[in-house]
Amino acid sequence: MAGLSIQETETINYRRCRIYTTMLWRWFARKLMSIMGNLYVWLDRRVKYTDEEVSQVLGLDIDADLRTSSRYELCQLIEKEFKVPKDSFWNLHSTQKIRFAAQQIREMKKPNKMEMGY
Repeated sequence: MAGLSIQETETINYRRCRIYTTMLWRWFARKLMSIMGNLYVWLDRRVKYTDEEVSQVLGLDIDADLRTSSRYELCQLIEKEFKVPKDSFWNLHSTQKIRFAAQQIREMKKPNKMEMGY
């Protein structure tokens, strides 16, 4: 850093430090989310849900086969129906799963070719 003043050098070093700190925080947050996700799945396998909890979700009646499906089986169904690679949906963090579902809903609500006059 030849030719730079002490203040300019300190500013550059401060910015570098902030970048590295941000990168480290993101890495830590993702690792922690992964651990928490695995813990959630582990706990979810051991919880017995009541019929009330699985028969309806937000007022939507749930089919009998889906009521007894595991989290993994439900993810496999989504992967099959939306033609995405095996375990790709399963391996997403929950926010990404919600984001995927929200975008799919938008895609489904777009007018089809018949409605558009094709």
